[in-house]
Amino acid sequence: MKKFLSYMAFVGPALLFFILIQIIPFFMGIYYSFTSWNGVSSTIEWVGLDNYVKIFTGDEKFFNSFLFTTKFMFAAVIISNLIGFTLALLLNAALKTKNILRTVFFIPNVIGGLLLGFIWQFIFVKGFASIGNLTDIAFFKLPWLGDEATAFWGIVIVFAWQISGYMMVIYIAALQGVDTSLLEAAKIDGASNWSVLTKIIVPLIIPAFTICFFLTISMAFKIFDLNLSLTGGGPFNSTESVAINIYQEAFMNNRYGLGTAKSILFFLIVAVFTTFQVLYTKKKEVEA
Repeated sequence: MKKFLSYMAFVGPALLFFILIQIIPFFMGIYYSFTSWNGVSSTIEWVGLDNYVKIFTGDEKFFNSFLFTTKFMFAAVIISNLIGFTLALLLNAALKTKNILRTVFFIPNVIGGLLLGFIWQFIFVKGFASIGNLTDIAFFKLPWLGDEATAFWGIVIVFAWQISGYMMVIYIAALQGVDTSLLEAAKIDGASNWSVLTKIIVPLIIPAFTICFFLTISMAFKIFDLNLSLTGGGPFNSTESVAINIYQEAFMNNRYGLGTAKSILFFLIVAVFTTFQVLYTKKKEVEA
């Protein structure tokens, strides 16, 4: 009993707030997903599986938003991890300015998504247009937020710019844990830099890839504030993420039951994606 009380003294407060903030609302959301509650009325009508049937049979907008979110996830995960890993390789070298550069590349991650979206909205609409008029370069004259294709890549660019520095820090920590004697032995044996990278470094830091892929997949799937402030789901709902669709359904259309049903379904899909990703990358891990 004494040990139990000592454990609860440390774990108890965090566990209590976790239950109040995470567990209870989660199960309440599951309950509301089987109702037609509008989020305001005191009466809650039980409708069973009607909300889920409606999603699968008559909600094309939700599936369009899910298709956009999935495409965005794949593009954002590949680009942000590629940039983060490249920066980590460069800044893990013996550079005099590496500490300053690490800070510079990490700073975008601490800027809020809404603020970041408005800043880049100004850059795409005003800044790029001004540069395009001065230089006559076609790249800067593109309708970055006014066309479906360019708006998609605009969100990918901003997301990668924001999150790559965070991934860089994780990769740097993993690279610093690689035994240098293995790298020196490989170079003595005549291995090229590419062989050292692909045959030694990458296999040894697979745990870092597992973490970074998990984080970027979940962040990309759940993108909301950046999407909301940058395009608002436009033009013509072509860049509407699932999170925005759920928000509009629950809080703009006052269909709280249908919105929570979408959120539960979305939770299950993201859980399946991340679980398969973690299991796959875990199998690739090796011991030094």
